[in-house]
Amino acid sequence: MLEIDNLSAAYQSFQALFGVSLRVEVGEAVGVIGPNGAGKTTLLRVISGLLPGRADRLAFEGRTLDHVPAFRIIARGIAQVPENRRLFPKLSVEENLRVGAYIPQARKHFAERLGWVYELFPRLAERRNQLAGTLSGGEQQMCAIARALMSRPKLLLLDEPSAGLAPLVVQQVFDLVRRIRGQGLTVLIVEQNVQQLLDLVDRAYLLEVGHVRLAGMAAELKANPFVRQAYLGL
Repeated sequence: MLEIDNLSAAYQSFQALFGVSLRVEVGEAVGVIGPNGAGKTTLLRVISGLLPGRADRLAFEGRTLDHVPAFRIIARGIAQVPENRRLFPKLSVEENLRVGAYIPQARKHFAERLGWVYELFPRLAERRNQLAGTLSGGEQQMCAIARALMSRPKLLLLDEPSAGLAPLVVQQVFDLVRRIRGQGLTVLIVEQNVQQLLDLVDRAYLLEVGHVRLAGMAAELKANPFVRQAYLGL
């Protein structure tokens, strides 16, 4: 579904990614782990068209993403839940969800999709008229994920969904992602909570200083001595 071969990306003179290769197959959940500054968010920004990159191949469903603007990437079926949610705080929950369904192919399915999202997130249905900025952190994360789902994506990109949340809420967020996976959605998730992530995904990549240091099945990475010592504290 998603193919990345030898991707490099930079912010002006600072290079953030060096020759990164990654793939995501239909129906998979794939994780990207690594410390702050490793290039994880940069990777998602390139996939979403928010940052230019150079690659031998950057393609989704066999079609190149090179030089494709962000709004067209959404229309192709890739939606991102950004780090720190980035909701419109002075809009209601439902108004934020309507923004997520802005592209033409989503607008005509708005009512149907809204009902599906409210079934998936009953708490948002209860707070549909509440301003997004007054929600709790966990509710805001639910709203951000729901907003991305409103565009009817084939691939969902999640950037640090547990950031700033209490441990109990973190567990709830990961449970929600499991439910989304159960609906057949393909997921690429960047996360610093390594234990939770490796319990969720099929495969994972370890990024360090812009390079892929390790890649493999989640169980393999959980058993890797370096990952256990450096990221799992074992």
